[in-house]
Amino acid sequence: MTLDSLKNSNIHIFLIEEIRRKLTEMGKTNWKIQLFWVKAHIGTQGNELANTLAKEAAMNADIKACYKKVPKSVVISELGEISVEKWKREWDNTTKGEITNEHFPVVADRLNMKINITHYFTSMVKGHGNTRSYLHRFKITETPTCPCGTKDQTIDHLLFKCELLNKERDSLISTVLKTDVWPISKYKLIRKHFKIFAKFTNEISFDKLN
Repeated sequence: MTLDSLKNSNIHIFLIEEIRRKLTEMGKTNWKIQLFWVKAHIGTQGNELANTLAKEAAMNADIKACYKKVPKSVVISELGEISVEKWKREWDNTTKGEITNEHFPVVADRLNMKINITHYFTSMVKGHGNTRSYLHRFKITETPTCPCGTKDQTIDHLLFKCELLNKERDSLISTVLKTDVWPISKYKLIRKHFKIFAKFTNEISFDKLN
């Protein structure tokens, strides 16, 4: 391991930062520094001493934790991981958001995606807002039936069946069929064909369909 590799390391704990600082100082005074892995408990004096000191520190209850020596980046990272784990547990166990869960069943996948949120996209992945089936639940529309006259105007109907969206859907299907089959799960549609799916949702004229 070289000094440069230590500088580029993603390990941000106090002791590592101290080692980096010491190595930098020594490097400036023309020290030639090399780091080697040493197998534990084979009689190497320095290694045995380090093991002894580490055990003493671990068993010493009088040593107070010093959080000032922990970089903020470590705290932020760990809090972020804890939050994502909590979010994941709640998302996996909830009975709400069924349609959204079909699009984003894995919290980590959603967090890793850069999505330009639009009103139409939100309506499609949540099932709320402009569909007749949703509006009919609140007595805003007289009927849940789609103007195409075949089925209730649900998200699945708009995505897979509505004849009024044949032109927009044909473009979506032709892109998907290059690598997948149709119909495709909403999860795969989002993960593998997001751009064309977003284009499809933004081309839907909900005002005309309602």
